[in-house]
Amino acid sequence: MTIAEKILVRASGKKEVVPGEIVIARVDTCMSHENAEVVLRSFEEIGVKRVWDNQRIVILFDHRIPADSIKTATTHKRLRAFVKEQGIKYFYDLKYGICHQILAEFGHTRPGELLLGTDSHTTTAGAFGTFGTGIGATEMAGVWATGELWLRVPETIKILVSGKFKQFVGAKDLILHIIGKLRADGATYRAIEFSGETIKDMSIASRMVLSNLSMEAGAKAAFVLPDEKTIAYISARTDKKFKPVLPDPDAAYLNKIEIDVSGLDSQVACPHSVDNVCSVSEIAGRRIDQAFIGSCTNGRLEDLKTAAKILKGNRVHPEVRLLVIPASQAVYLDALKKGFIQTFIESGALVLNPGCGPCLGAHQGLLAPNEVCIATTNRNFKGRMGSPESFLYLASPATVAASAIKGVITPAQEVG
Repeated sequence: MTIAEKILVRASGKKEVVPGEIVIARVDTCMSHENAEVVLRSFEEIGVKRVWDNQRIVILFDHRIPADSIKTATTHKRLRAFVKEQGIKYFYDLKYGICHQILAEFGHTRPGELLLGTDSHTTTAGAFGTFGTGIGATEMAGVWATGELWLRVPETIKILVSGKFKQFVGAKDLILHIIGKLRADGATYRAIEFSGETIKDMSIASRMVLSNLSMEAGAKAAFVLPDEKTIAYISARTDKKFKPVLPDPDAAYLNKIEIDVSGLDSQVACPHSVDNVCSVSEIAGRRIDQAFIGSCTNGRLEDLKTAAKILKGNRVHPEVRLLVIPASQAVYLDALKKGFIQTFIESGALVLNPGCGPCLGAHQGLLAPNEVCIATTNRNFKGRMGSPESFLYLASPATVAASAIKGVITPAQEVG
């Protein structure tokens, strides 16, 4: 069996499962951010007075922090009251950071477990060998009430990666390249398994980029095979027992894809689709108004380190706004200690509080009509970051930092 099949065997209590089969799965952990208010309304309609397990529910604020409106402030207030009333053990208020980063930092992404979240990029948890997937608010209300959810067992695509990256090319470029090949629906309701020496050599942060963005090819879950790095990272963050799951040598896959990254150039997703991918050099020179480094895709310490390395001793172009948002408070503190935050400020960037920021178009750094932004985020749909008449390009932290300096989309190699 594949990793997805093995985890659903465990979660369903069955001896075996096959792709396409529907199982009733017991949930290990579930997560909601501010949209927990919508979940709560459905939960109240069900009529259950207490959640099924107040130690398996994670609630946090990250999308609209600090509160950007009276409506948001009211939502936050109501959820704080609900957390207190139900005795929810794991509540992370607005100071902590982005949900997918917080789940990892606080040991909730345990290998071999089933983690559901009311956020589509919950696939990020797959970087730890966790079956992480996004569900809707009404589905989550059912989970709050019963601790169970039906899931269809997905087919699995195996992606084997080899080779050494060029300078300033990395995980973001790889996954954009993969999405460009698979297209936006190429992995719909399928699992992906990333393996190979290149993946094994990757940091935890880089692995999270792969699992996070796999959702943009439609993936239900996206796994990196858990190894000693995974075990060390999670063991340092939780005292709960977990059992990593690996695929069987004779596991059946829908498809197997082999990629050698040795010749891969920096990639960019062009408006208005994540699968509209080309090399940065093909569109170099496109004027930009804003650049953004952050989000649950690329707001971690290694991302900030790369950007700071390029920005050090340089200045952001006078006609460009560069926003930098660390993915969590912990990342922010580490970046402070290492001098990255000072580098950003001295270069002319604006550093904002940990959170989602402009990624979802709610507040902070929205675009006006006809403005162009290059960002490390995960979606570039029309209107995603403000005006539906704006244009959003997705790229790596290295490419975004170089472009912010030049004022036009620029390969990092030309600056770094």
